[in-house]
Order: sequence, then C-alpha cells, then structure tokens
Amino acid sequence: MAEEALIVIDVQNDFCPGGALAVEDGDAIVPVVNRMIQAAPHVILTQDWHPAGHSSFASRHAGKAPFETVEMEYGPQTLWPDHCVQGTKGAAFHPDLDWTRAELVVRKGFRPAIDSYSAFFENDRPTPTGLGGYLKERGIRNLTLVGLATDFCVAYSALDAARLGFSVTVALEACRAIDLGGSLAAMKAEMQKAGVVLL
Repeated sequence: MAEEALIVIDVQNDFCPGGALAVEDGDAIVPVVNRMIQAAPHVILTQDWHPAGHSSFASRHAGKAPFETVEMEYGPQTLWPDHCVQGTKGAAFHPDLDWTRAELVVRKGFRPAIDSYSAFFENDRPTPTGLGGYLKERGIRNLTLVGLATDFCVAYSALDAARLGFSVTVALEACRAIDLGGSLAAMKAEMQKAGVVLL
C-alpha cells in the first residue's frame, strides 16, 4: 500500500500577520495544521529561504513596486517585498507550529536568480528540489498539502505533485490565500483540472 505524507508549505513568520508578506489570517491555520501533523504518518515541511537581495524582491528592481510583474530569463515573475531572508526571524517557522515530527525540511528560493513557489521545482521549471525523488524512493504516493499561500506555493506544489504522478489533496481549511487579482479562483480551477482534490 502506498504511504501517505502531509506536506506543510511555508508556515513562516513573514507569511503570518505582522510579517513582511503577511497572508490574511495566516496564523489561524496553525492549530489545524498541528492536529494534522499529529495524525500524519509522515510529515515534510517547506521553508522559503531567500538570500538577501534575491532577484524576486521588488527592492532589487529600480522603479518597481511589490506585486508588479517583470520578465525574467525563465518568464514572468511577480515581485515581492523582501521576505523570508535566510537566518532572519521572518524566515523562521511560526513559533506555535509543532514541527518536531518533520522528517524533512525542504528549503526553496535559495538560488539568488530564481524564485521558487513549488516544493518540487524552481520557477524556471526544469530545476528540481529533489522532493519528488525523495518521496518516490520512500514509497510515498499520497500527499496532503496545507500551508501558505493557497494560490501560490501550495497550488504550484500541488500542480507539480500531480504532474509527477502523486495522488494529491489540498486541505483548504489549513490554507490561506494572498488572492492577487483573482489568483485564488484561477488556481483552484487549475488544481481541479489537474485532478487535485480540494477538501
């Protein structure tokens, strides 16, 4: 029988109220995620982990503001406020997240020139994080995804997981969205089209 894992996406201080890229009610999911962690046979976390001056930060682009889009070598890139900088309090997991059962922490976005929404691939698309191989090697085929934000890192991870042949569920009660210009509805539709179960 295929093993199951819970993948907790980016439950970090900078994505919670008071953080540099706060998702509304982002911290409200923590108790729900903690209950799911206790019940899950395998737990994997992702952590946004940007070097200072990352290319996706609006502060790196003269005359550009956060949430504008620029063209990178790998395609369009949303610009963000500086967030989840390596070693800062903002990059740390939310203090109430009970993450001690995590078997693996996948850090993403650490390459200065490429952003990374997905737990499985950098935004250039060909560069893998190694998570897909790790899961397959361990016989884990069924994935439940939770975390921040629904319409970016959670959705991109879910779509990539489905593309790699995993059975994927997103538990929406344990996610919160940024919702930039209708991005939540658009990404929910994309996930359903790809066969991701939205609970």
